[in-house]
Amino acid sequence: MSKANIEKHVLGLSGGRDSAALAVFMRQHHPELDIEYFFTDTGKELPEVYEFLGRLEGFLGKTILRLNPERDFDFWLKQYNNYLPSPQSRWCTRQLKLRPFEQWLEPRLKNGETIYSYVAIRSDEEYREGYSSKNNQLIIRLPLKESGIDKEGVLEILDGAGLGLPEYYSWRTRSGCTFCFFQQKIEWVRLKKRHPEAFEEAKAYEKNSIEHGSPFTWCQGEALVELERPERVKQIELDHKKRLERMRSRIIPNPLRPDQDSLDIDDLYGQAKVCLACHK
Repeated sequence: MSKANIEKHVLGLSGGRDSAALAVFMRQHHPELDIEYFFTDTGKELPEVYEFLGRLEGFLGKTILRLNPERDFDFWLKQYNNYLPSPQSRWCTRQLKLRPFEQWLEPRLKNGETIYSYVAIRSDEEYREGYSSKNNQLIIRLPLKESGIDKEGVLEILDGAGLGLPEYYSWRTRSGCTFCFFQQKIEWVRLKKRHPEAFEEAKAYEKNSIEHGSPFTWCQGEALVELERPERVKQIELDHKKRLERMRSRIIPNPLRPDQDSLDIDDLYGQAKVCLACHK
């Protein structure tokens, strides 16, 4: 077979529920495909992410390849004048997630191989778009969306496989770096309680960035040193509780899923335009 006729199949895992469910789905419905599973490790991930990836490897019966950036977060922070990444400037995603992925595929694409990349966009996510390929040899597939699988379907896939959700879903909606700027304030409060060392590291990055003139803080409009004040923490927790109670009072029970309570942070605060490479 010539290189031009070689086909490869890859599936990126973020440590989140959707990409994990997609991996399970592909193994169950397309066992004939030799899929390469990969995870781009920024070095700033939650420990729960690594634990879940280990469980997923056990189910898949395959090693999940770790892609590591050539340069770490500290290097890129200096390149961007010590300005923190933000929704307006997502350099962390670009340099620590997408760049390693593209560098990994580049030699294969140059050799004329066709690569199918499977992305975990669900059927109920019309607002999301997948990775935009600039190479016609890199073909993006959306199996969950094409099969009509929504969030509840993802949960059913993971439960059926005996995997369940990553542990961090008990307090945070998405995977990604411990100091991800897409976190809601209640998630920052919970990060401080569950991983105080990661919260302190985020504070140090923020302090350094502010001292260098950065207009951004991790949490829009509020520095972490202010957010962690006891009275502020109490207010954030109370506001979150009220929001949760209001949302639950509006939910119409689904007789087909009577025990399913899948409310998460995005349901309460709205969908963030997050990057699929980090949070799916």
